[in-house]
Amino acid sequence: GGGPLVVIEATSVVVWGGVPGGRGAAVARAVLAARAAFPAWSALPPEERGGFLRAAAGALKPQADALADLVSREVGMPRKLALPVQVLLPLGNLGTFAKRASEMAFEEELGSSLILREPIGVVGAITPWNYPLHQVVAKVGAALAAGCTVVVKPSEVAPLTAFALAEAFQQVGLPPGVFNLVSGDGAGAGEALVAHPDVDMITFTGSTGAGRRVSEVAARTIKRVHLELGGKSANIVLDDADLPAAVKAGVKNCFLNGGQTCSAWTRLLVPKDKRDEAVAVAKEVAESFTVGDPFDGGTRLGPMVSAAQRDRVLGFVAKGVEEGATLVTGGAEAPDGLSRGFFVPPTVFADVTPDMTIAREEIFGPVLSILTYEDEDDAVRIANDSIYGLHGGVFSADAERALRVARRLRTGQVDINGGRYNAEAPFGGYKQSGNGREYGAIGIEEFLEYKSLQR
Repeated sequence: GGGPLVVIEATSVVVWGGVPGGRGAAVARAVLAARAAFPAWSALPPEERGGFLRAAAGALKPQADALADLVSREVGMPRKLALPVQVLLPLGNLGTFAKRASEMAFEEELGSSLILREPIGVVGAITPWNYPLHQVVAKVGAALAAGCTVVVKPSEVAPLTAFALAEAFQQVGLPPGVFNLVSGDGAGAGEALVAHPDVDMITFTGSTGAGRRVSEVAARTIKRVHLELGGKSANIVLDDADLPAAVKAGVKNCFLNGGQTCSAWTRLLVPKDKRDEAVAVAKEVAESFTVGDPFDGGTRLGPMVSAAQRDRVLGFVAKGVEEGATLVTGGAEAPDGLSRGFFVPPTVFADVTPDMTIAREEIFGPVLSILTYEDEDDAVRIANDSIYGLHGGVFSADAERALRVARRLRTGQVDINGGRYNAEAPFGGYKQSGNGREYGAIGIEEFLEYKSLQR
């Protein structure tokens, strides 16, 4: 194994935790354990497998407040949001996976054939830091429900909630080897996991660049690869929409978790003649996002997760100014009185053109780009002019019209008039936003193989 990895608190910038720096040998031991546990685990009825997921959620529930504190310290999300979004939602998802697995048809008759759906085997799961427990649960819950065994490599930036989940599984008596945790960085532990010949599938959430590397390494052993990658999602406000409400919803979506959300609507598309009104509303809403300590009840925007992330975001802000976009609010300086901690001010750019860097690249910070369009067709063209296709929004006074536009977007999810979040709807992307889907029954199906028995 490698040396220990330190965990830095995003607000105070002090080292406050550490995890082992696992490498190839640790990965090999975990894969061996997962392979050994697979036959018995996959043979259990789905209801029994689901029972362990429910029990683990039950074991974690009393720790919900402590887990929310952990995430706020690691990632910087305001504490009042971290509890429902970062902790209670994934705990609920464990129960959902259990329920869906028990309802799924793992066998069906088709003419002279019996079609079986069997777990793919040992799954390597590599998860990001922005929603650390949520992303581990999305993969582990589905894979275990399907009958797979797993080796998880959480982000070394925010690994601590994954250890809490491991302890919960141990507490509820999950058989040894079914869930394995290896902490480490991408180069040490991640590469070894993706390359391991005894891993049948890799499920990865992270940047598109890292996703390309995963695909390349996984190709050597022809393993299945599920990728949930970057986004540059567009929020289209049509000319008949309630503009103030649509812009407000768009800014809030863009700034959730400090903008450190792959599905954030980072491009706001408004009709050309509504440009000034949209800019004024966006400015007002952005400036209402109080920046500060995540544990302060009034804070709406915490720090970025790390110095590297803060510097990356500020670099994009400087690039936006350099390329001629109009800086409406925010900028490349630390907010007043917050020189310590990885803070970035809520930033809005107007007069952004589709060819600018800030309209094309995923920034992963609280930076909104406002673009204008001529008509509905132009709006769709601009929205689809991206290597990404993860999410999007459409606002219109006419629900049918909004639906018509949403159908034309080449993206995995679209919210119509701020549609309610559905934790069971399939989540994933078109194009370079990845392949495969997470959550609900469709998320479980990702981890299954088909077998045909002819009689």
